[in-house]
Amino acid sequence: MIDVTATDETADDARARGNVVRLAAAQALTGANSAVIFATGSIVGATLAPSVSLATVPLSMYVLGMASGTLPTGWISRAYGRRVAFFIGTGCGILTGALGAIAILRGEFWLFCLATFLGGLYGAVAQSYRFAAADGASAAFRPKAVSWVMAGGVFAGVLGPQLVQWTMDVWPPYLFAFSFVVQAAVALVAMVVLAGVDAPKPAAADLHGGRPLLAIARQPRFIAAALCGVVAYPMMNLVMTSAPLAMQMCGLTVSDSNYGIQWHIVAMYGPSFFTGSLISRFGAPRIVALGLVLEAAAAGIGLSGITAPHFWATLIVLGVGWNFAFVGASALVLETHRPAERNKVQAFNDFLVFGMMAIGSFASGQLLARYGWDAVNLVVFPPVLLGLAVLCFASFAKRRAKLREVDEFPEPSI
Repeated sequence: MIDVTATDETADDARARGNVVRLAAAQALTGANSAVIFATGSIVGATLAPSVSLATVPLSMYVLGMASGTLPTGWISRAYGRRVAFFIGTGCGILTGALGAIAILRGEFWLFCLATFLGGLYGAVAQSYRFAAADGASAAFRPKAVSWVMAGGVFAGVLGPQLVQWTMDVWPPYLFAFSFVVQAAVALVAMVVLAGVDAPKPAAADLHGGRPLLAIARQPRFIAAALCGVVAYPMMNLVMTSAPLAMQMCGLTVSDSNYGIQWHIVAMYGPSFFTGSLISRFGAPRIVALGLVLEAAAAGIGLSGITAPHFWATLIVLGVGWNFAFVGASALVLETHRPAERNKVQAFNDFLVFGMMAIGSFASGQLLARYGWDAVNLVVFPPVLLGLAVLCFASFAKRRAKLREVDEFPEPSI
């Protein structure tokens, strides 16, 4: 029986490794799309919006799209299989590029917001890539599968901002219009790549099996995982979406902004080549805690100056912190559910993360316009402290539960 189980796990991990390659490639292509939106969104918004305080609304619409798309992505994946959800997501990505270009050419702020909302729906589907990589994999391989798929974002960090740099002036005076045309083409390539993912439709037993969602969500481990994700991603997004406009307000160039976003995205995904191994060695809670501390350190750097190197350092440290915290929190989520429960639990976790991120994103433009770059950085500290406190509580509760089990069922003495 042991040999059969080991053989089955090896076969499942071989299948998972094949999926990881395609999902990592799709992560790179999808990340390039989001990089185009984040590098241009607030600048285009400032040009098209009736007020500068609305400049970050397109980015907020992107985040709102991510929040709105998480639960439908889980339902579609559960009912029809992950590959159907992937195709719908990339279709939204193609529409994002087409409508974004038209909006810039026509000067339509509302149409540009619609384009970025569709980009958010695409992003919501892309968030499921990391969980799809872990489907069927052994417990030992799951953190690595999640981490390696996230590593695909490194190439997005190089590709996305470079696409903006190469294409932003192709159709003068319509800055960035052609960048969105290229974005649509990249989404089409991602669709082709995802067509080869081995993601069969769930068995009928999986559609109605498992515990109620409330029972799962009440676990201290899930609460800690979800809350740390809620802190890590929205705080990173708050600083990242504000940075390009803040740099412009401080007299820095678009090239400075593109450079900062490029290295921020590389820092977000670069550590993924080894984050999974760190989680396997030290445990997810420690890596999450390290990530949250680094996000707070990034905010401290942001408060220390407004030169280009200060912004770049803030964005780089912020990216590394996000990687440790978010990949670690994702690994914690995988510990809280059974196979039949995975789609609903993963979608609910992402709904919490991106729902809170949407609320924070809508506030970021007002925060930057009214109170400045320092205020954006100061907001980071209280949520980080809360996340660290809840993480410590969950770890304490787990150790206490293990000690209780030892007391109730002591090992027999010889």
